[in-house]
Amino acid sequence: MKGKIEKIYKILKANFSLPEPRKLPPVEELVLTILSQNTSDRNRDLAWERLKEKFYSMEKLAEAPLEEIEKAIKPAGLHRQKARRIKEVLNILTERFGGLKIPLKGEELYEFLLSLKGVGPKTAAVVSLFSFGEAYFPVDTHIFRVSNRIPLVRGKTRKEVQDKLNSMIPDSLKKELHLLLIELGRSFCRPKPNCSACPIREYCDFAKDSPSIGEKGKKG
Repeated sequence: MKGKIEKIYKILKANFSLPEPRKLPPVEELVLTILSQNTSDRNRDLAWERLKEKFYSMEKLAEAPLEEIEKAIKPAGLHRQKARRIKEVLNILTERFGGLKIPLKGEELYEFLLSLKGVGPKTAAVVSLFSFGEAYFPVDTHIFRVSNRIPLVRGKTRKEVQDKLNSMIPDSLKKELHLLLIELGRSFCRPKPNCSACPIREYCDFAKDSPSIGEKGKKG
């Protein structure tokens, strides 16, 4: 399976421009990933911009009244719930570490992030990977769908797929392959997929079983 993963990685890298990953300080990345839960990228980004315009820094955000945070992040949806989670996380960091910092690494870092209310396996992996450079492979909705279809691994939950892929994918590929599989999910492997145009269709069981592929083969 690792050989298949490496082949798929090479094909995707040849077919997609690798998106520029976000480069945010750890606490900002953590807040942003909380905002991103159960909403679109557009709504997340709008809420994030409003949050920065209103409070300027994470320190000011930590001191802000809950109601003001709720108003600022309303575009992200579930704004009351997310505002409480953000406030709680910033308070925990201040109490435990004496400021808005996370001086942890590796498994200790990942487990600490998971212990925060509202932070699940994907969020913990995203912050670990992009802000700390730790070798974790986050699985979002796109990667969950792609992985089960190819399949890279099968799983009933994103956590199950994430745990399996994290142990299989070489550390050196985790960041780029994460970004590339999201691009694949957005471009071709959507809920209604475009299998006939997909660059990795020859490695995908779902594409091989797709009626559009079979019909195309008959016509050719």
